[in-house]
Amino acid sequence: MPSGNPHAADSLGNPLTLDDPASLALVDDFVMGFISAEARAVNLIALADTDASPIVQAYCATLHLFAESREAVANARPFLSKAREGAARATPREQRYIAAIEAWAEGDIARAIALHAEQAREFPRDLVSVKLGQYHCFNTGDCPGMLRLTLAALPFASEVPYLHGMVAFGYEQCHLMREAEASARRAIAMCRKEPWAHHALAHVMLTEGRLAEGLAFMESVSDTWTGLNSFMVTHNWWHVALFLIDLGRDADALAVYDEHAWGVVKDYSQDQIGAVSLLARLELAGIDVGSRWNDVANYLLQRQADHVLPFLDLQYLYGLARAGRPEADALLRNIEAFAPGAPPSTRAAWQRVCVPAAHGLASHARGDFAGAIEGLGVALPRMIEIGGSHAQRDLFEQVYLDALVRSGTESGLAAAQGILQQQLNGQPESLRLRRQTGAVYARLGLGQLAASRRPSPWAKRSRS
Repeated sequence: MPSGNPHAADSLGNPLTLDDPASLALVDDFVMGFISAEARAVNLIALADTDASPIVQAYCATLHLFAESREAVANARPFLSKAREGAARATPREQRYIAAIEAWAEGDIARAIALHAEQAREFPRDLVSVKLGQYHCFNTGDCPGMLRLTLAALPFASEVPYLHGMVAFGYEQCHLMREAEASARRAIAMCRKEPWAHHALAHVMLTEGRLAEGLAFMESVSDTWTGLNSFMVTHNWWHVALFLIDLGRDADALAVYDEHAWGVVKDYSQDQIGAVSLLARLELAGIDVGSRWNDVANYLLQRQADHVLPFLDLQYLYGLARAGRPEADALLRNIEAFAPGAPPSTRAAWQRVCVPAAHGLASHARGDFAGAIEGLGVALPRMIEIGGSHAQRDLFEQVYLDALVRSGTESGLAAAQGILQQQLNGQPESLRLRRQTGAVYARLGLGQLAASRRPSPWAKRSRS
């Protein structure tokens, strides 16, 4: 029989094995802060040395692993050891959660996902576990898994707005746009400050080409993006910037980068890749980003041997290479060396996707467009395996497209035409795509089909 306070339960009704009932407030900060993307989730760290309760220690380990850094696992292990030592007195729900975090720390993501799926079926109000399972599915490209986890919990926690936001994102990643929008709007109706639902709805509107509507919506709820973790606030502003870029509001997009998307927590992985991704998109759209690559690269130097997720490494590499840093070569070599020995559940993504994509991105950053076409051409059909959202992975296709055009070959331009015209068909409001498509038609001798006479960003952008 578990010891501890038998009456303790979190705000979702999940029983807790706590040595000190006074810990409950901070445990709740973690539980509710985690599912609502609020910074208060980290308040739990204050209990790290004062409460040996197994679930407290497992939650502390969770926070450390979310640093997504080379040191994260080592930093999490002492907490996992304490959680495991006390696991016998924990509830079955807590025991399975501890096991799932251990699997994560060991790199066995397939096992972690399986444990989170079991938890969703047996303890569906453990929404921290549901959100973590969705995170792992997201990082391995398992979009149906993202949706399945949340739908399993939905009948048992339908009053929680943050769950509807998770459901919305699962639907969106499965291309079920109507269901995604309905779930997101339901979440927002229940709680206007639901940033994950805002994010899911931004994805829907971007995918459907509702650019002006998407920008207006995100701006209308941006006043609620307070007290959030740095990823959530910077990522939602990242989405604002994407709408601005496509709508041709170049100066406003740069201002969002400078004021909201970069500089909240510059040491954090997600803030870094958000900056790299946004700078690349700005540049690919023909916008002069000045010396901004150098600032980001200063914070990427620590990432040369992280290898936490291939999706992260690729963007670290591109940022270093665009800044002209020799450390990009070191990271590329490290990726090649790491991939064959990567954990079995992610090894194929590292070897078959990350390695060729890394070569392609490094080549593009240095003006070797044939090399970019070769490497990215191999990786793109399987890019979903490295995780990230559709909107995030679009960066790699934009780089590939840029390489096709800049290669100057007839075959490259022909391939670019096919990609661009399909994209423009889906996003007719996009001035960016209209300019790019028009420029390609002109170079193909089909100027009468040009959608715009505005100078091509490929003609005016120079390489540093």
